[in-house]
Amino acid sequence: MTKQKNNIRGLSITESPSNFENLDKMSVNELLTNINHEDSKVHLAVNKAIPEIEALVNQIYVRMQEGGRLFYLGAGTSGRLGVLDASEIPPTFGVPYNIVIGLIAGGEGALRKAVEAAEDDKEKAWNELEIFNINEKDTVIGIAASGSTPYVIGGIEKARERGILTGCITCNPGSKIVEVTEYPIVVVVGPEFVTGSTRLKAGTAQKLVLNMISTTLMIKLGRVKGNKMVNMQLTNKKLIERGTRMIVDELGIQQEAARILLIQHGSVKKALEFYRESFC
Repeated sequence: MTKQKNNIRGLSITESPSNFENLDKMSVNELLTNINHEDSKVHLAVNKAIPEIEALVNQIYVRMQEGGRLFYLGAGTSGRLGVLDASEIPPTFGVPYNIVIGLIAGGEGALRKAVEAAEDDKEKAWNELEIFNINEKDTVIGIAASGSTPYVIGGIEKARERGILTGCITCNPGSKIVEVTEYPIVVVVGPEFVTGSTRLKAGTAQKLVLNMISTTLMIKLGRVKGNKMVNMQLTNKKLIERGTRMIVDELGIQQEAARILLIQHGSVKKALEFYRESFC
């Protein structure tokens, strides 16, 4: 059974009580169906935020063309999502690991276990950013479902004070992070199915927005040809086979010749460039 209610005065949306009562009395089917119903709201909420996402991406793109980097700051689920997105960019698009960088409150240990009070340190994020010699060509995106995480807010404030482009991804309009960020992205997904569990709709929304930002940037920076990952790293057999098929489709040569060409040159893009320079 659901219950529609207004948010408790002063309580953020992400902390508001669930619209569903007595979860522990629901059947498995009811739980799955209701979670799925709530998840269906995420797509529409992200769609409404596209103008905000576009404005931020346009600003990041200009800076990355000049050698700028993209930093994500987050704690808990938000931090893990940022690290996840950053870690997937090099193998997918063939860029160095120091182009998109994810920082999580509590460091690498916090990826698997919660680090007590790490997100409450307002100075730590900026101290970590300084290690990378962050500068005005770079961008910092704070990821905070609640919009109130001190670790993230502190990093954003210091970055903006120094003329560095700042953005954020949050699910609470009017939150502190929206106030201090130059280009805020607010995705309002409503109360969570399990009250306050932002690993659910809020986390899904953040993941979708991160996908949109990083993928769009990589495409605009020339890391995709047509609809193919021509710069992907050949880290396993599946990717070698995928790259081989791309070359066969593009050049019309035999599969074994395509595989040899790919392995010799290390990426689909380099293999295609070599072939065309040598034989076309």
